[in-house]
Amino acid sequence: MSKVLVRGGRVVDPLQGIDANRDVLLDNGFVARIGEHLEEDGARVVDASNAVVAPGFLDMHVHLREPGQTHKETIATGTAAAVAGGFTAVACMPNTEPALDSAAIVAEVVRRAEAAGLARVYPIGAITRGRAGHELAPYHLLADAGCVAFSDDGATPRDARVLRNAARYASDLPGVFISHCEDPDLKGDAVMNEGEASMRLGLDGSPSLAEDVIVARDLLIAADAGKRWHIAHVSTRTSVDLIRWARARGVPVTCEVTPHHLVFLDDRFDDYRADSKVNPPLRAAHDRDALRAAVLDGTIDAFATDHAPHGVEEKAQLLSAAPVGFSGLEIALGAYGLALPELSLDRVVTLLSVNPARILGVPGGTLEVGSPGDVTVFADRPWTVDARLFRSKGKNTPFDGMTLPRRALATIVDGAVVFEHGRVLPREEVLA
Repeated sequence: MSKVLVRGGRVVDPLQGIDANRDVLLDNGFVARIGEHLEEDGARVVDASNAVVAPGFLDMHVHLREPGQTHKETIATGTAAAVAGGFTAVACMPNTEPALDSAAIVAEVVRRAEAAGLARVYPIGAITRGRAGHELAPYHLLADAGCVAFSDDGATPRDARVLRNAARYASDLPGVFISHCEDPDLKGDAVMNEGEASMRLGLDGSPSLAEDVIVARDLLIAADAGKRWHIAHVSTRTSVDLIRWARARGVPVTCEVTPHHLVFLDDRFDDYRADSKVNPPLRAAHDRDALRAAVLDGTIDAFATDHAPHGVEEKAQLLSAAPVGFSGLEIALGAYGLALPELSLDRVVTLLSVNPARILGVPGGTLEVGSPGDVTVFADRPWTVDARLFRSKGKNTPFDGMTLPRRALATIVDGAVVFEHGRVLPREEVLA
C-alpha cells in the first residue's frame, strides 16, 4: 500500500487537542506521523493548503437500499456519494428488502462494501424480524456478522413490551439501540408537520407529539434496561428537552440531527412538491431554533444525514403518494456550515467524526499515530448544488440550486485517496 502525505493543512483533531498547521503521513493504511514540513520519498502528496485536515467523517444514518431496492441506490453508488461528501465511513440502516435481520444478509452487505472499495460500511441490524415489531432479531449473530448497532429505523415498534424485552436481551452487547421516534397512530396519513402551514395548505399534518411520546417512552425503557440508546433525527424542541431530562438522571442516551432539520421549515410545501417530504417532517421555527441551540450547547451529539435516495419518478408523484426522504451525503458538510456558521471547527469535527465513532464503537475519530488512515480534507469554498451531478442515484434534495459555504476537497480511506479534485477515483486508480 502506497504512502500518502497530506501537506500544508490546518489539522483539527479534538481528541489530541490539535488545531495547527501540520503535515500528516499515512503509511500502510494507518497514520504514521504528524509534524511540520514532513518529507517522504515516493509518497503521494495531497495539497491541503488553505484547507482543514480532519479525522475521517462518519455518517451514522444512511440508507444504501441494497439489497432489494437497487433502483434507488446501491452500496457502490451510495459509498461514492459518501466519499464525494467527505465521509470516509457510513452506517447503513436495516430497512432494506429483505431487512438486515440475519447474519447471512449482513455478511453480504459487508462483502459488497469491500468490493466497492470506497467508504467503510458499518451495518446496523434490525431490532425485530422484518422490522415488524414482533419477534426479536438474533442480535448476537448479527453483531458477529458485523452489525455495530440495532434499529428498526423507518418503523417504530408499537409494543413497548417487545422493545423492553429486546433491550434487556441485548444488554450485554456494546451495540447501541437507535430509535426512529414516531407514533404511527398519531401521525396517521400526514405528509408534513402539523401547524400553521399545514392548516393553510389543507394538508394532513403530523404533530410534534408523535415524536415526543416515543422519545419519552424509549428513554424510560433505556433507563429500565440499562441499555445505551441513541435518538435518531431529533426534530422537536420537546424531544431535546426530554433528552436533557434523561441525561440528568443518568440515562445513557445520545442523539443526532440532520442538516435539513437545521435549515428548513415546514413552509417548504407551498408548491405541493415532494422534494421536502421527509420523516420526521420539517418543523416550525421554534423547533428548528431549539435544534440549533442544542447543537451549540452540546446537547446534540452527532450530525447525520438520513441519506434516503429515491428515483426521480417516485418523488415526482403526488405529495400523498411520494416516498419520504432525499439524498443528503453530498450536501451535508456545506448545509451544516449554512445552518450554523458560528460553529467552531473543533465542534464540527466532533459532531462529524469523533462522536459518531464513539457512539458506534468503531475505529476512527482521531489522527493519532497508529489510527486508521481515514482523513477528510475540506475548506470554506462556496459552491452551488446541482443534484443532477450527484454520485448518488437519488437526485432529489431540497438543497438543489442553493449555494453552500463549505465542501470536501479530498477523502482518504484506509490510507488511499478515493476522492480528490471533485472526482471519485475508480477502483483501479485507487489500488495503483
